[in-house]
Amino acid sequence: MSRPTWDEYFMDITRVVALRSTCLRRQVGAVIVKDKRLLTSGYNGAPRGLAHCEDVGCLRDTYHVPSGERHELCRGMHAEQNAIVQAALYGVAIEGATLYCTHQPCSACTKMIINAGIRRIVYEHPYPDPLARELVQEAGIECVCLK
Repeated sequence: MSRPTWDEYFMDITRVVALRSTCLRRQVGAVIVKDKRLLTSGYNGAPRGLAHCEDVGCLRDTYHVPSGERHELCRGMHAEQNAIVQAALYGVAIEGATLYCTHQPCSACTKMIINAGIRRIVYEHPYPDPLARELVQEAGIECVCLK
């Protein structure tokens, strides 16, 4: 019997979390882990109580916004943002934690990750945002791509 590594285990969980996504373009899941304990999870979609893109359409498609640009032109929140907000909402300390995400975080999420004190990011799929990579490097956050 072959057991998955901890990184593989938590990445598997992010893939399941991503199944809850309501984004029409990309399904993303994120989990925040500390001391091998899953603390919070998040997926991309509209803020709670608001209509989802799958119900009202994609604003980014309407305005022909390319991937990796103009993050503010979206009614959804990113998976990483939702995982961090869940920690804040329920009083869960995430400083020093690892964020597992199906996709490499964008620059907006990376800034939140830095300020939340997350020290490690593990992701599977790259994202076209050179600023995000620069910010991670400057902040000294360990970043691991599992592919």
